[in-house]
Amino acid sequence: MHDAQNPTPSDQRPDYSDEISLVDLVATFIRRRRVFYAVFVAVTLAGLAYALLTPNKYQYVSLIQVAQKDETRFIQPPKTAIATLENRWLPEVQTAYRAKYDKKMPFEVAFSNPDDTGLIRFNSSAIDENSRAVESAHETLISKVSDYQGRLIKTEQASLKSQIQSLERTVELLKGEKETGEAIASAIEKRSRLELELEGLDEVEVLVTSRQSPGRIAPKRSLIMIMAGFLGLMMGVFMAFMSEFAASVRDRLASEGAQ
Repeated sequence: MHDAQNPTPSDQRPDYSDEISLVDLVATFIRRRRVFYAVFVAVTLAGLAYALLTPNKYQYVSLIQVAQKDETRFIQPPKTAIATLENRWLPEVQTAYRAKYDKKMPFEVAFSNPDDTGLIRFNSSAIDENSRAVESAHETLISKVSDYQGRLIKTEQASLKSQIQSLERTVELLKGEKETGEAIASAIEKRSRLELELEGLDEVEVLVTSRQSPGRIAPKRSLIMIMAGFLGLMMGVFMAFMSEFAASVRDRLASEGAQ
C-alpha cells in the first residue's frame, strides 16, 4: 500500500526525449558546414567589395571671421549669420544646384561658431569628385555673408561719418560762444571716439576656403571588414540550421506522402 502511493525515483524523472542536446546541434552544424562556409564567404566577399569599391570621402572646411565693429563687437552676431545661412542662403544654393544638374546636392553643409570667437566654420563631407562642387558652394555662401555684412559695414560707416560731421559743425559753432570750453571738449572727445570706431570697422575676412582633410574620413575599411565577418558568421550559422530544418520538413512531407 505504501509502495503504491509513493512513486519510485524513476517515475519522477522528467522526460527529455523531445529536447535537443548540444551534441545534436554540433552534429547538425557539421552536416551543414558547407552551407555555413558558402554564406560566410559570400557575405565576407560582399563586404570586401563594398569596402574597396566605395569611393573615398573627405572633409572640406572653410573658415571666415565675421565683420567687426571692434575687437569685442560684431556687425552681425555669428549665431545670427549662421541662422541666416541655414534658413536662407543654403536653401538657395541647394535649389540652384538642383536646377542646374537636376539632382539633389550630393553633400551637406554644416555651420558652427567656436565658443567666444567671431569665426564661422563651414563643414562638408564629400567624395573627391565632388570637391569642385563643395568649393563652389562654400564660396557662394561666403560671398553672400561678405556682401550682406559689407552692406552693414557701409551703413555703419555712413552713420559714423554723419555723426562726426555733425560734431565738427557743433564744435565750430561753439568756438564763437563764451563759456563753451567744456561743451567743446566733450564734443571733441565724442568725435575722437567715433573716429576710432570708424577706423576699427573690419569687413569679413576669409581665412580658409574648402580645405580638404589630409586623410579620408570614410569608408572605414577595417571596420567594414570586421562587421562583414561578424555578419557572415551569424548568417552562416543561421542558414546552416535553416537548411537542416528545411531538409527535415521535406523528409517529413515525403514520408507522409509515401504512407
